[in-house]
Formats: sequence, C-alpha cells, structure tokens
Amino acid sequence: MIKLDILFENDAFVALNKPAGVLSIPDREGKEPSLKSMLREKYGNIFTVHRLDRDTSGIIVFAKDEATHKYFSKIFEARTVEKIYQGIVQGTPPEPKGSIDLPISENPAKPGIMAVHRNGKASLTDYEVIESVGPYSLLQFNLHTGRTHQIRVHMQALGHSLLCDDLYGDGQPILLSKIKRSYKLSKSEEEERPILARLALHAYLLHFIDANGEAHTLEAPLPKDMRALLQQLRKWKA
Repeated sequence: MIKLDILFENDAFVALNKPAGVLSIPDREGKEPSLKSMLREKYGNIFTVHRLDRDTSGIIVFAKDEATHKYFSKIFEARTVEKIYQGIVQGTPPEPKGSIDLPISENPAKPGIMAVHRNGKASLTDYEVIESVGPYSLLQFNLHTGRTHQIRVHMQALGHSLLCDDLYGDGQPILLSKIKRSYKLSKSEEEERPILARLALHAYLLHFIDANGEAHTLEAPLPKDMRALLQQLRKWKA
C-alpha cells in the first residue's frame, strides 16, 4: 500500500508529495490505486484541482469541498498560482535561462501525444539552468500555462529532452556504468539496476493565495532517485 505523504492540510484542501509511478486520479479501468482514491477512503469527498503525470513526482493539491474546488479552478485558470518544477535534461541549453513560447496541441495521428503546432494553445515555460553535471543538467521551470506534457514537449523542442522520457525523449534508463568508468557489478547482482528509470521531472513548489486571503508556499524536496543521480554525476565530474 502506498503511504500518503501529506505536506500540508487544513479544512479546505490537502497538499501531498506524490511519488513517481503513482496515478494522480483513477484511470478508465480504475483497477490501479491512485492518490484520489486513497484520499477518498480517508476523507470521503475529495476534488481534483490539477494533475501530475504518472511518472512525475512532487507537489499536488486536492480540495476537500466544492467551494474550494471552484476557487482553485479559478486561480489555476487565471494563472495566479506559481508552479515551479525541477527536472534533469540531456545536455545543457545554450542559454542559462530563457522562455519557451511555443503553442501546443494534441498530435492528430497519435492520441495522448502532444506536439508543438502553430494552431495549438498558447504555452509558456520559463527555464533556468541550476547546475550542469557532465552530460546532463538540472533545470528549474516556471509554468505560466498548464498544457498537458508542457515541459516535456517544450524541452523536446529545445533539443534537451528530459531524462527517461519515453514519449518525448529516448526513454532510456540511466545506468551507473554509463557514468562511472570503473563500474563493476556486485557479486549479489545478476544485472545492473538503473540509478534512474522514470521521467526526471519533479513538481517542486506551489505558491498561491487561498480563499481566505492566506498565502501558501508549499515545497516538496527533490526525491531520492533524482538526488542520487545528481550525486553520482557530481562525483564523476569531480
């Protein structure tokens, strides 16, 4: 059973740190556990405010009542919620910071896959390189719009896909043997386990004003798998 990692809650809403690999809301079959179904068991009524892709970790908010849900829908739509993500990408963008202002729409030939298209919806992502470590870089993203797969599509367009992105990158897991020149498999292992095998994207921070006028800055620290990869990359670089 997945343990709910609650970062903050009050009578109106609950904020969680979502682990990678877990659904935000139930899928069509409804067979797999999701954060929403687990919260429903705990609180009864629960309302979806926004979603994170299955493989994205980090901060996600659910409303506990209809009025709060309505309020959150309004502030997310009005783009008054600050949404900061962190991700590890292939290579290093040529500029240390910049804005990607490219419209996104669904690929008509591939349902569920998004693409940059001139007839798409306006989409704006600010990025900043936090650290360049060997063949990869840790970036911070500020989302001004909330399109499906926005960061993933924009980074693909920039030529610096997120690591382990099976839709918009090469999808390859990151192995320590790729980083460490003298890597040797331990005797207890039959094959090497990847140091990172999921999309290297994390919803790091949300800042908003709630319905009572109170400001909230909610943070979810970078998860263990992404931290471990960065640690190994720093060692290798040194």
